[in-house]
Amino acid sequence: MAYMINGTEVEADDLGYLLEPIYEDEAVRVIAAAEGITLTDAHWEVVNYLREQYREHGHTPNFRNMLKGFAEIRPEVDSKYLYDLFPIGPAKQGPKVAGLPQPLGKGGY
Repeated sequence: MAYMINGTEVEADDLGYLLEPIYEDEAVRVIAAAEGITLTDAHWEVVNYLREQYREHGHTPNFRNMLKGFAEIRPEVDSKYLYDLFPIGPAKQGPKVAGLPQPLGKGGY
Protein backbone atom coordinates (compact mmCIF):
# COMPACT_ATOMS: atom_id res chain seq x y z
CA MET A 1 0.00 0.00 0.00
CA ALA A 2 1.12 3.56 -0.62
CA TYR A 3 -0.12 7.14 -0.33
CA MET A 4 0.55 9.99 -2.76
CA ILE A 5 1.83 12.86 -0.59
CA ASN A 6 3.02 16.07 -2.23
CA GLY A 7 3.50 14.22 -5.52
CA THR A 8 5.61 11.48 -3.97
CA GLU A 9 4.50 7.92 -3.42
CA VAL A 10 5.05 7.03 0.24
CA GLU A 11 5.08 3.38 1.30
CA ALA A 12 2.74 2.08 3.98
CA ASP A 13 2.16 -1.35 5.46
CA ASP A 14 -0.88 -3.49 4.65
CA LEU A 15 -2.94 -1.71 7.33
CA GLY A 16 -2.13 1.76 5.97
CA TYR A 17 0.47 2.83 8.52
CA LEU A 18 3.50 4.67 7.17
CA LEU A 19 6.74 2.73 7.45
CA GLU A 20 8.61 5.89 8.50
CA PRO A 21 7.06 8.94 10.17
CA ILE A 22 6.23 11.96 8.03
CA TYR A 23 5.59 15.21 9.85
CA GLU A 24 4.19 17.14 6.89
CA ASP A 25 0.62 18.34 7.32
CA GLU A 26 -0.22 17.11 3.82
CA ALA A 27 0.40 13.53 5.03
CA VAL A 28 -2.28 14.00 7.68
CA ARG A 29 -4.74 15.35 5.12
CA VAL A 30 -4.15 12.48 2.68
CA ILE A 31 -4.37 9.71 5.28
CA ALA A 32 -7.40 11.27 7.01
CA ALA A 33 -9.21 11.39 3.67
CA ALA A 34 -8.35 7.72 3.07
CA GLU A 35 -9.77 6.94 6.54
CA GLY A 36 -12.95 8.93 5.84
CA ILE A 37 -12.15 11.54 8.48
CA THR A 38 -12.91 15.22 7.99
CA LEU A 39 -10.22 17.02 9.96
CA THR A 40 -11.13 19.59 12.60
CA ASP A 41 -9.02 21.61 15.01
CA ALA A 42 -9.68 18.89 17.60
CA HIS A 43 -8.15 16.27 15.27
CA TRP A 44 -5.08 18.45 14.79
CA GLU A 45 -4.64 18.78 18.57
CA VAL A 46 -4.55 15.00 18.91
CA VAL A 47 -2.29 14.61 15.85
CA ASN A 48 0.19 17.13 17.27
CA TYR A 49 0.09 15.42 20.68
CA LEU A 50 0.78 12.01 19.10
CA ARG A 51 3.60 13.38 16.97
CA GLU A 52 5.19 14.96 20.04
CA GLN A 53 4.92 11.68 21.96
CA TYR A 54 6.47 9.78 19.06
CA ARG A 55 9.38 12.21 18.80
CA GLU A 56 9.95 12.10 22.54
CA HIS A 57 9.54 8.35 23.19
CA GLY A 58 9.98 6.65 19.81
CA HIS A 59 6.41 5.29 19.91
CA THR A 60 2.90 6.49 20.60
CA PRO A 61 1.10 5.82 23.90
CA ASN A 62 -1.47 3.10 24.44
CA PHE A 63 -5.03 4.33 24.88
CA ARG A 64 -4.91 4.57 28.66
CA ASN A 65 -1.72 6.64 28.63
CA MET A 66 -2.99 8.68 25.68
CA LEU A 67 -6.15 9.59 27.58
CA LYS A 68 -4.18 10.49 30.69
CA GLY A 69 -1.55 12.50 28.80
CA PHE A 70 -3.98 14.35 26.58
CA ALA A 71 -6.17 15.19 29.59
CA GLU A 72 -3.20 17.12 31.00
CA ILE A 73 -3.51 19.43 27.98
CA ARG A 74 -7.33 19.45 27.86
CA PRO A 75 -8.82 18.37 31.23
CA GLU A 76 -12.33 18.06 29.78
CA VAL A 77 -11.24 15.28 27.41
CA ASP A 78 -12.62 11.81 28.02
CA SER A 79 -12.63 8.55 26.06
CA LYS A 80 -15.86 9.43 24.23
CA TYR A 81 -14.27 12.66 22.96
CA LEU A 82 -11.31 10.75 21.49
CA TYR A 83 -13.48 7.99 20.02
CA ASP A 84 -15.71 10.62 18.39
CA LEU A 85 -12.59 11.89 16.60
CA PHE A 86 -11.07 8.48 15.77
CA PRO A 87 -13.90 5.91 15.83
CA ILE A 88 -11.74 2.90 14.93
CA GLY A 89 -9.67 3.59 18.04
CA PRO A 90 -7.76 6.71 19.07
CA ALA A 91 -4.56 4.83 19.92
CA LYS A 92 -4.60 2.97 16.58
CA GLN A 93 -6.30 5.27 14.06
CA GLY A 94 -4.84 8.44 15.59
CA PRO A 95 -1.20 7.52 14.89
CA LYS A 96 -2.12 6.34 11.39
CA VAL A 97 -3.73 9.69 10.57
CA ALA A 98 -0.81 11.50 12.22
CA GLY A 99 1.55 9.95 9.64
CA LEU A 100 3.31 7.71 12.15
CA PRO A 101 4.29 4.04 11.99
CA GLN A 102 2.05 1.36 13.46
CA PRO A 103 1.88 1.50 17.28
CA LEU A 104 3.52 -1.17 19.37
CA GLY A 105 1.43 -4.23 20.13
CA LYS A 106 -0.29 -5.04 23.41
CA GLY A 107 2.19 -5.30 26.22
CA GLY A 108 4.88 -3.45 24.26
CA TYR A 109 4.36 -0.09 25.91
